[in-house]
Parts: sequence; C-alpha cells; structure tokens
Amino acid sequence: TLFRSLQKVPNDASTQDELQAVSMLVHSRDWIQSHPKFLQMMALNVADSTHVYNTFLVYLDLLEGRNWHDVWYKALRDLQQICLLGREKEGQSAQVVVPMSVGMSYSHERISQIMQRTYRAEDDADSPPSVLLAIVESDSTVVYYKLTEGFVVPDPPELIEDIDNKQFRKKRRKQR
Repeated sequence: TLFRSLQKVPNDASTQDELQAVSMLVHSRDWIQSHPKFLQMMALNVADSTHVYNTFLVYLDLLEGRNWHDVWYKALRDLQQICLLGREKEGQSAQVVVPMSVGMSYSHERISQIMQRTYRAEDDADSPPSVLLAIVESDSTVVYYKLTEGFVVPDPPELIEDIDNKQFRKKRRKQR
C-alpha cells in the first residue's frame, strides 16, 4: 500500500529517485525471502521469521562482507535458536555465531546453554568454549562480540618490543 500511494506523486526528478529507492527496498526484501538458504532456514520451524531474517543477514555478512569459509547453520530446537558456524580463514577451526536483534536480551544461562550445545572439543581442544554474538541493528548493521566461558589469559607481549619499554619494566617491578 505504501508503494502504491507513492506512485501517485507528481513526476519530478527527486520524486522519481525516491520512488526508485522505495522500489529497490521492496524488491530487496523479495529477493531475500525467496533466497534458497533463507527458505531452508525458515523450513526448520525453529524460530520466528524475524530471527530467521537476522540469521540470514548475518550469514550474508559472514560470507560476502567478511569472506568467511564453510558457513553453515545449526538448529537448536529446544532453545528455539538458529546458530551459524563457519571458518574465518580456511583451515581454522569453526566458530559459533549467535545472531540476535538489538532489542533481544540473553541471560548468562542461555548463552552458556548455546556454548554447551555447539562446542566441539575436536575443533580446538586448547581453547575454552566461545561464541560470537552477532547483534543485528534495524538498518542491517551487524556488530560482533566474542564471549568465552571462563577467563581467557591474554597472549604474552612481544619480548623484543617490551625490553625498551619503561612502563613495562615498572609494571614488572611492581608485580615482584
């Protein structure tokens, strides 16, 4: 109805540009809703259409925007969640990505359940379970946060750089 009412506006150049932009927006939603991977995710009947739409946007961002390899989805039926798994670089272990909209909130317990259900020790036995939380904004912007179970000790600093660093030496003296 919005598109039909906009078509009745006078034919000046700026109005035509606006109509074309609206038409592209309407058609962009159409191509997403007819995309085979979107349809496969919808057919899982695990989550509502908003969650599937956000999951699909994250899927596209990982493949097209971030050039990840081997991205696939996993349905967590009892949690009513679809997670994505993929490799940031070829040959790396798979990472779990949990799509969510900006208005959603997850408890520590829920995130822990997702980690437990998706963690595969054979992928990376040296690392604790972790997930990438992919928060989708209403304008389709995606922000990623890495969440890890427990504490993760940072890698030690490069020794060559730190020998000359006075602050590093002062901190080290205080620690002793």
